[in-house]
Amino acid sequence: MLLRVSSSFPEQRKINLVSECLKKGGVIIYPTDTVYGFGCDIRNHEAIEKICRLKGMDAQKSNFSFICHDLSHLSDFCKQIDTPVYKMMKRNLPGPFTFILQANNRVPRMFKNKRKTVGIRVPKNLIAKQIVLTIANPILSSTVHDDDDILEYATDPGKIHNKYKNIVDIVIDGGPGGNQPSTVVDCTGDSCIVVRQGKGILL
Repeated sequence: MLLRVSSSFPEQRKINLVSECLKKGGVIIYPTDTVYGFGCDIRNHEAIEKICRLKGMDAQKSNFSFICHDLSHLSDFCKQIDTPVYKMMKRNLPGPFTFILQANNRVPRMFKNKRKTVGIRVPKNLIAKQIVLTIANPILSSTVHDDDDILEYATDPGKIHNKYKNIVDIVIDGGPGGNQPSTVVDCTGDSCIVVRQGKGILL
């Protein structure tokens, strides 16, 4: 299903449809403030495994991110965060960043890689934020790559739908996507390190 949703004023009835799909174990493709991503409920193992198969990845060896509505989810999945790190995240979120943090024991087991870390995203995208708020649970984020030799990421929701319409449950058309990923900041050491410079510039 290709579902057109307003990026400025997401229609709640459409967001509810997406939320029900996720709660039933569905897999979606949705816009963020950077690129389009695969998404599912982070507590549904079968949906996570489906995304892993789509991308040829091992869940326990891959670096997934959680899309959160705000920073209130941090204590659900992360160990205690130092005050300077929290202040930095608050300055830069919502925004095009992925912050790598130490995971706690409440992170679903299949997400725990050898480093026991988790990526946290709070995108500045109303569609993504409204989905998370409605489902009352973070959703997984894994980028949709393009087969094009020049463009690394898929940006046209219509073309994305044509490719994945028989594989995922819903492709959300929230307008053209970007072709620059989030900036990844590793906050698990003594100091925070930008390990991938993307769209976001740290404040």
